[in-house]
Amino acid sequence: MERFKGLFLQEGAALEGDRKKVKKSLFYFLFFAFYFLLPVTDSASGKIGFAFCQPASAQAAYGSYVGVGATVGINDNDFGEGRQIGGVVAVRYKLLQAPLSLRAQALIGASPAVVPTISYDIPLNWQTDVYVGAGVAFGSGNRTPSPVGDKTSFAIQPGIDYVVPNSNAVLFGNAIIAFDAYRDGGGTAVSVQGGVGLRF
Repeated sequence: MERFKGLFLQEGAALEGDRKKVKKSLFYFLFFAFYFLLPVTDSASGKIGFAFCQPASAQAAYGSYVGVGATVGINDNDFGEGRQIGGVVAVRYKLLQAPLSLRAQALIGASPAVVPTISYDIPLNWQTDVYVGAGVAFGSGNRTPSPVGDKTSFAIQPGIDYVVPNSNAVLFGNAIIAFDAYRDGGGTAVSVQGGVGLRF
C-alpha cells in the first residue's frame, strides 16, 4: 500500500511540474505573440484586428529619379588633358526590396562618357541617404579624354541624395573615381558631379 502511495505522489509531483512548464511556455508564447502581433482597432467599423509590429526605419530618398547638372574633371593625363567642365545626365532606379540602386551617368565634356554603377544606399534620415557604388566608366576612346578618362576602366562612386521636402525634387552630388582611365599615362581620373533630379 505504501508503495502505491509513493508512486502516486511521484506521479502527482511530475504532473505538477509538467503543468508549471506548460504555464511557463504559454506565458512566453502569449508575450511574444502580443509583442509582434499588436491589436488594432478600425475606427470606421469599430472592429478589432491584429497587425504585425515591425521596427520603424527610414526610407531616405525614396524612389527613382532622372536629373541634370554639371560635371568637373579634376585629374589629367600625362599631356595635361582631362581637367574640364561639362554637363551630366543622371538616372537612379531604386530597388525597393533591398538597399540597392541601379545608377547611370552620362558625362558630356571634351569627350562623352557613360558610367553605370550599382550602389549600396545608407539612409541618414527621411530625406537624405549616402551611397557607395561600383561599376564601369566607358570612355569614348577618343584622343581627347572625357571627365573620367578615355578608356574603359573600373570605377567607384561615392555620393549623396537629398529629397527636397514636400516636392519631387532631388538634389544629388557624387564623385566618380576611375582607375587606370587614361591611355597616355594610365592614371586615375576623378570627376565631381552635382545637380537636380525629378523623382518618378
